Amino acid sequence: MKRVLAVGALFLLSGCASREVYESIQASNRFECDKLPPSQYEACIAQTVQPYDAYDRERRAIESDEN
Repeated sequence: MKRVLAVGALFLLSGCASREVYESIQASNRFECDKLPPSQYEACIAQTVQPYDAYDRERRAIESDEN
């Protein structure tokens, strides 16, 4: 899961995050959630349900704050 998050961070930092990349990373994260015990599963899944449009708005807001 750490590798997936690192790849996601690289895309985010490079500004190359597209809908397909985001959705692929989210799917991979959900797959990793399946490996967790039930006590941690719900919290893990909750981190993977943000729609791309909401993610993109947040990403753009962060980018504009940095400039």
